[in-house]
Amino acid sequence: FDKGLDAFNNKRFYEAHEFWEDIWVEYRLPDSKFIQGLIQLTVGFYHITNQNLNGARSLFRKSKKKFDLYDGTHRRLSMRIIKRIVNESLDCVENINSVEEFDWSVCNRLEKQIDQ
Repeated sequence: FDKGLDAFNNKRFYEAHEFWEDIWVEYRLPDSKFIQGLIQLTVGFYHITNQNLNGARSLFRKSKKKFDLYDGTHRRLSMRIIKRIVNESLDCVENINSVEEFDWSVCNRLEKQIDQ
């Protein structure tokens, strides 16, 4: 999980997707929808780097549905931040005509919350 997080934060989206997909496929996780949402979000960003705007739109929509199942903090990640990334990314891709117009500032880092 942490390797996927590190890859995501360093904009190595394909690699992040691979790490998270490995745990999603290999283990029966109670939060498999959350992991699937991360995979879909990451592949959405990968599609932008691969000139596939329609694919990005589709994956951001799918990830949004998965993340809507979670609130607060999950796996020490802020769902508020994740949902903001998804919503801003989806808004952006739905209002542009070319991947070159994508605003990468919406792709924030995912930082683990410090236990209190």
